[in-house]
Amino acid sequence: MEEKFLHYIWQYNLYNPQKFILNTGEPVEIINPGEYNINAGPDFINAKIKIDKTIWAGNVEIHVNSSDWYKHNHHKNKAFNNIILHVVYNQDKEIYRNNLEVIPTIKINFYQSVYNNYKNLINTKEIIKCSSHLYKLDPFYIQFWLNKLTIKRLEDKTMQIKYLLKKNTNNWEETFYQHLAYSFGLKINAIPFQNIAISLPLKILAKHKYSLLQLEALLFGQAGFLKGKMGDSYYLQLYNEYHLLKQKYNLKPINSSLWKFLRLRPGSFPTIRIAQFADLIYKSSNLFSKIIETKSIKEFETLFRIKTSDYWENHYVFNKTSAKRIKTLGKATFYTIMINSIIPILFTYSKAKNLPAITNKSIELLESLPPEKNSVIKKWSVLKINSSSAYTTQAILELNNNYCKLKKCLDCQIGHSLLSKNLISF
Repeated sequence: MEEKFLHYIWQYNLYNPQKFILNTGEPVEIINPGEYNINAGPDFINAKIKIDKTIWAGNVEIHVNSSDWYKHNHHKNKAFNNIILHVVYNQDKEIYRNNLEVIPTIKINFYQSVYNNYKNLINTKEIIKCSSHLYKLDPFYIQFWLNKLTIKRLEDKTMQIKYLLKKNTNNWEETFYQHLAYSFGLKINAIPFQNIAISLPLKILAKHKYSLLQLEALLFGQAGFLKGKMGDSYYLQLYNEYHLLKQKYNLKPINSSLWKFLRLRPGSFPTIRIAQFADLIYKSSNLFSKIIETKSIKEFETLFRIKTSDYWENHYVFNKTSAKRIKTLGKATFYTIMINSIIPILFTYSKAKNLPAITNKSIELLESLPPEKNSVIKKWSVLKINSSSAYTTQAILELNNNYCKLKKCLDCQIGHSLLSKNLISF
């Protein structure tokens, strides 16, 4: 037996409709099971129960075994001293308050079939545990849950932005610059790319924004790519510029060993991404203010129409020539940056400043982006959960990664509907 299953049974009133009897002999009526508490403290708050003829309001704690009260050290925590009801699966020990009063306790009973279906569900080998049962649900119900997951995913992404904002003393431009750098690194090089931005304040770049050479020198130098004095003429130009600026601003580069090149297409090498990032800074001023004002995907595409400097047209790494190719920011990368950086920061800004128009704009932008293409989305499309835009694919990724993979069927509205309506049978 798992405590989280008991929480689920209690939260959704799936226990047997019987008259509960306390461990002290009085009858108990559950008027309101309370609100599920995801924070520290008792499992359910603001519950209402009737013991004999007296109505009590307060908190409820749930355990598999009543002795878990002591195992979890609740007897040492004052927050648990005013529990009005202790709900257990197995009453193996009497539990007392600090004043030696017996804590009212009931044994919860439920239909065994619900538990059997739950265990069979989470123990299936498929990552999508309910894959063979999805057809039993109304598609509108599934879409309603996906809508909630899209917003949840956006809200989760705001956490990292809020953390950066706090570190940057509420400087939105600096925070956007650092978060944008993170998304430029894509998944594999996100951390070192953001570390460059953190180590190189925007105010320093602003002083050199009219020189692409100096911008590249600062960014490549801080990335740890300008170490030795040997190289071609462009490398040496960057090297000399950087070491002058490094002294001037007392800069400390990041560890170059953090960068990953293995299994990346050459066009996605961090050297190319840094060169493109330098071009974006070179071509734009007050970028955060511009993204607040920009409305459509086409306008954003124009804003991010960037490429590398001439040197990188026939290089993927320093000091090694390759066939000439103009390396613009590809559409797939642009869409990824929109999804992971631009839209989340717009959403965060709109919530912080109470600007519903910008909240709506962030949602509309997500709806106007094409659906993402990856193995997860393909797997769900086989189950007839199709995506017309990134709005839906973001929901599917949230569902797959934070519910299905973690076997959190009890927290998922799809899993809940299948279990509570007894639509699962094995």
